[in-house]
Amino acid sequence: MLSDDDLDRYARHLVLREVGGVGQAKIRSARVLMVGAGGLGSPAALYLAAAGVGTLGLVDDDAVSLSNLQRQILFRTSDVGRPKVEAGGEALKALNPGVQINIHQTRLDASNVMALIDGYDIVADGSDNFATRFLLNDACFFAKKTLVSAAVTEFEGQLSTYKAFDKGCPCYRCLFPAPPPPGTVPSCSQTGVLGAAAGVMGSLQALEVLKEVAGLGTGMAGKILSYKALSAEFRTARLAPDPACPLCGSAPTIRQIGDQA
Repeated sequence: MLSDDDLDRYARHLVLREVGGVGQAKIRSARVLMVGAGGLGSPAALYLAAAGVGTLGLVDDDAVSLSNLQRQILFRTSDVGRPKVEAGGEALKALNPGVQINIHQTRLDASNVMALIDGYDIVADGSDNFATRFLLNDACFFAKKTLVSAAVTEFEGQLSTYKAFDKGCPCYRCLFPAPPPPGTVPSCSQTGVLGAAAGVMGSLQALEVLKEVAGLGTGMAGKILSYKALSAEFRTARLAPDPACPLCGSAPTIRQIGDQA
């Protein structure tokens, strides 16, 4: 049952026919793991907490730096030097005390990823490196967890939902079979990123998580959305499963976390 405070806090959700009390109850019972508390994870986590997601996990091993504040809106200047999950967890709890915030100050790797995602229904990937993206894709495939993945660089972003454990849905490796060689793709610190562009993609990521959780509309599984901020263009393309995919194809070569394609 929703409390009187819930009825007030989520009033704008409750009057939506597609959400209502049933949808809000689904949101409240959801367990979402947000990987990365950066330019994507900041707006995504704020919107998920504001929406009333019952349990929200935050994974990051970094500390807040002054250069983060241009886009990582979860933090304040006074947070510089603090662990991101600690400062971020406090901000999310202050926004919505009814949400259970779990902080995980760690870097994901093959030894801990399965245990970390085990307690959650859906994983949101807001990481900034290919190693983590591929790791989460593989882990969510084996664990049969829905993965909502976003990326942003300079003035552009991408978004998709991966549930290759469902027949006919591709995984991240269907699009990118293997990580690029180290050093071939410039980092955010080298190329830069417009803060508001990260905000757009993080907000879209939170929206797709909420759609998955509450069963709203049409999800992004089997599609990829591209955003170009400078021309204000959104484009959506279809993604088909790759029969030769090393993870979810007809003859997979990756059979457990840590295997190489």
